[in-house]
Amino acid sequence: MSTATTTAPLTAKDFKTDQDVRWCPGCGDYSILAQTHRTLPDLGIARENIVIVSGIGCSSRFPYYTNTFGMHSIHGRATAIASGLKAARPDLSVWIVTGDGDGLSIGGNHMIHLLRRNFDVNILLFNNQIYGLTKGQYSPTSEFNKVTKSTPFGSIDYPFNPVALAIGCDATFVARSMDVGAKHLPEILKRANAHKGTSFVEIYQNCNIFNDGAFMSYTEKATQPEETLFLEHGKPLVFGANKDKGIKLAGFHPVIVNLNENGDSANDVWIHDETDLVKAQILARFFDNPSKPNHLPRPFGVFFVNQRPTYEELLSEQIKSVTQKMGEGDLDKLLRGREVWEIK
Repeated sequence: MSTATTTAPLTAKDFKTDQDVRWCPGCGDYSILAQTHRTLPDLGIARENIVIVSGIGCSSRFPYYTNTFGMHSIHGRATAIASGLKAARPDLSVWIVTGDGDGLSIGGNHMIHLLRRNFDVNILLFNNQIYGLTKGQYSPTSEFNKVTKSTPFGSIDYPFNPVALAIGCDATFVARSMDVGAKHLPEILKRANAHKGTSFVEIYQNCNIFNDGAFMSYTEKATQPEETLFLEHGKPLVFGANKDKGIKLAGFHPVIVNLNENGDSANDVWIHDETDLVKAQILARFFDNPSKPNHLPRPFGVFFVNQRPTYEELLSEQIKSVTQKMGEGDLDKLLRGREVWEIK
């Protein structure tokens, strides 16, 4: 007689908590939370082996609403805390949830160093181009001349481009999605989880109270086909309601071509290669204002993927190597130091 038991597969419901979700009605965070809860069961990771670390901001309520281990840490320092956790427990699946203010302002220094070190963690940066929790001040991603409570005459700061920043920091996985991407966002989350190294995912998130409609051109059915470019590895860069527009490179300069004119076809345009760093940097700069005539579409998907050793792997190897060479350490001797004297 067998005594083996089977564990029922996890569902999205298993990842919900009994906490009241306290975001403003209509906030894009609700959709991101729902897509994350839908995706986590597909990863095949036990809930007790998942940790969500957040900083301060609207997005940082995430650990309360997800039935895994988690930590609501301090402003801008989720990346530092997650780094320490991953170094000590490399077996855990660590997710960092942050916002454009938390992650790129007070936390900007920690962010860039986490990206270059390549810890095997996943960063979800909710970008609504505003400070929501503190009631509508401009953020590091707010557009130039943005009028807010803290910039009543318009911001004169040049905004960060999060994807370009991540690529510039040698991040090994860089992607962009959107809060209402019910199919797109889960796929990006799965890709991020599967990547061994730091995964950076920028998620456009609507703040309907303080910056409503900031990304409407990319999310509304009427405008999305003409304004967005969905990246797929090995596929041509085509867009438009009839898929009749493509992107070609004139040297290093991207140009839009009409696939029904001049003999151009989908086979003649730029083919996306996630491993091409130079082209990923060009794609990251597709940042034209949607009101500008003949402007470039905004890319969504995986921009760049690279494989290199993770920080925790290198750390473990270094510890083993030094231990083999010098033996086990002695904490008392370390604390005493080399220069010791006695008082008689």
